[in-house]
Amino acid sequence: MESASLLTQADWQRALTNDQARAAELFGRPETEQKRLGYFHTLQEICQQPWTWLQTCDRMIASRDSLRQDVAGIRSLALTGSGSSEYAAECVCLPLQNELGICAESISGGSLLMYGGKALPLGRPGLLVSLARSGDSPESRGALELILDKEPQFRHVVLTCNEQGSLARDSRLHEKVHVITLPAETHDKSLVMTSSFTNLLLAARFIGMLERPDGYRKLCERLSQITGGLIRSNFDMLAKIAAADFRRAVFLGSGSRFAASREAALKMLELTAGRVTTLCESYLGFRHGPMSYVQDDTLIVCNLSCHSTIRAYEMDLLHELDRKKLGLSKVIVGENIPDSVVRDGDEVIECRGLTELGEEETSTVYVVVAQLLAFFRCLEEGLQPDSPSERGIINRVVERFPLHTPS
Repeated sequence: MESASLLTQADWQRALTNDQARAAELFGRPETEQKRLGYFHTLQEICQQPWTWLQTCDRMIASRDSLRQDVAGIRSLALTGSGSSEYAAECVCLPLQNELGICAESISGGSLLMYGGKALPLGRPGLLVSLARSGDSPESRGALELILDKEPQFRHVVLTCNEQGSLARDSRLHEKVHVITLPAETHDKSLVMTSSFTNLLLAARFIGMLERPDGYRKLCERLSQITGGLIRSNFDMLAKIAAADFRRAVFLGSGSRFAASREAALKMLELTAGRVTTLCESYLGFRHGPMSYVQDDTLIVCNLSCHSTIRAYEMDLLHELDRKKLGLSKVIVGENIPDSVVRDGDEVIECRGLTELGEEETSTVYVVVAQLLAFFRCLEEGLQPDSPSERGIINRVVERFPLHTPS
């Protein structure tokens, strides 16, 4: 199989529709019909990700010199966002902390609004990296403006998918803020974040690889190859899994994959308008009460580590789930998955190449699996993926609300 990065997107889509019947059905309809059925944008935005990652890679490497100045001499790093943007930041904290040798924390925009500088790590000078799809939500601007005013020893980088958003536009007026806008394709038109999530994650990831731009490019290219192949091999399988009779879903992950599981749970919740309730947890944390969530109608999605020690803990839990006969079935995502953890009714999503990426570099792959699973479940529920919240309970951009100054 040719890798995604060696094919044009159009060629890859043709290959996908030749290999996968569900893809042929969905992509085969005229664009006007796809839009009428309400899935055009979400499907495109999920499947385009392997190519958008390469564009984001170029954009970040082009910003390398300025970013090196932003990072020089800092004693702490904070990454902030709201909702999915916060989870994207959380996915990269551990590798950034280990590479930069300083405290790195993911802090929600809401925490910054409520607690101000008290929520930031102690080291000064520090760098605050703000992640945002649109940059038009109340937290995005409010948190940045508050920290600019209250914490003069913090520098600022804004990573956003929307060049015209208020966060990008207003931040350019501040000399202490470095704004990087990602390619326009990453600014999702769908209600839920898909392309924007993984691209913001990979953009932030570069902060730890400023002295290894060739390694960063290799990482983005290999992720593109693996994920393109994954979609092409498992599109129909994920559609089949999504059609199963489950009303609850659990997403399990360790380390950075726990943050990916938070995003996975949110995607299923958003795209089914809450009809499928979700829970995310770490493998070891699952025994401490959350396991009681699992009923006979629960799908358990297990993101497996490639690290031998971490995987040993994870497999212990999978054996326990089987011994207790918990859940409707498991979906096990990873590489070299042993038969011993696969029971009748389980499904395996084999992701070749994950081990070579390293323990902390696989979150994007797991998230794309979850995006497709949630997309197909949305269709099974008779909802429209581009706008699944029929009553307008949630919106693409969070509605305005009052901002209060911390005392």
